[in-house]
Amino acid sequence: MTTIKATCPACGEVELTVDEIRLVVCSLPNLSYYAFDCTSCIHEVRKPADKNIVSLLISGGVTATRWRIPAEALEEKIGPSITYDDLLDFALRLSRIDHVAAFARPRQAV
Repeated sequence: MTTIKATCPACGEVELTVDEIRLVVCSLPNLSYYAFDCTSCIHEVRKPADKNIVSLLISGGVTATRWRIPAEALEEKIGPSITYDDLLDFALRLSRIDHVAAFARPRQAV
């Protein structure tokens, strides 16, 4: 069985099996990472995974989970940020207008 050496910030070097490592590969490479639960202190350790680390872990038998960032998250945001007052005004407006009830009323024949 393949063992992979990794470093826990609290415990130092630990040996892990392929099944103990989670590899997450993102469509933006700088957001890819690998994670494991330290066998000594049981804390989750998460570290960035560049292209070389991804290749190394996959060649060692680690299964990669791939995910893609939604396009909306990458869009340029323009205009002012929404404030707490904006949210409060929106909530108050929703409480005054009941669109569901308006559509549920029977329509009058013309």
